[in-house]
Amino acid sequence: MEFKTHISVRNLSVFYGKEPALRNISVNIPDKKITAIIGPSGCGKTTLLKSFNRLIDSIDGVKVSGEVLVDGENIFDPKAEVTHIRKKMGLLSQKPYPLPMSVYDNIAYGPRIHGIKDKKTLNSTVEYHLRESGLWEELKDKLHTPASKLSLGQQQRLCLARGLAVEPEIILGDEPTSALDPRSSQRIERKFLELRDKYTIVIVTHILRQAKRLADYVIFLYLGKLIEHGSAKDIFENPKEEMTKEYIKGVIS
Repeated sequence: MEFKTHISVRNLSVFYGKEPALRNISVNIPDKKITAIIGPSGCGKTTLLKSFNRLIDSIDGVKVSGEVLVDGENIFDPKAEVTHIRKKMGLLSQKPYPLPMSVYDNIAYGPRIHGIKDKKTLNSTVEYHLRESGLWEELKDKLHTPASKLSLGQQQRLCLARGLAVEPEIILGDEPTSALDPRSSQRIERKFLELRDKYTIVIVTHILRQAKRLADYVIFLYLGKLIEHGSAKDIFENPKEEMTKEYIKGVIS
């Protein structure tokens, strides 16, 4: 599978205290594709994802070695500017966390922080990203409603819109549909498929069916080690490693 690399992981190891979470991971993440990180619980999927925006920095006792290059810049370089790195990333967590303010202000929050004050510009930004996340028709008359009043599915799409409003290059999803009902999950999945031509999307999922539906590229981790990676077609139809075959068949979990 030929692709342009957006994120390049080189010899990445992560320890929580003395416990290894990731062991010497090297893999390239394709640009403007959906990459799914799969593997059993506790295998390092979320640690790898959160290394891409350095959210693991906030964990006590974490030690990182190796490199993560985003657009050629090593984000773990001591001189790297973390705010600049995170502006490139939109993150969807397992559970939606809307800001304690209105629908409108949730979307406008990021652009305001980055210096946009003009009301007309903010209005068009809010509308554009609510449309992009499939919420405009549902919420155009509820822009000043507290975001906390929305359904969980609407809150998750609102968090997606809020992340997109700062014009990131990369969308990270940490099991982004796990707290949602099936219909809301379908909407998020459809949205990812619509957005993949514009953004690099990386999701952690424990649902193999979801990875098969969405992924162009797959990374399989087991006990902190990279077992296999490649196109979704190759991984799901013709995996090379015995452990990958066993995981996909459900023999190991």
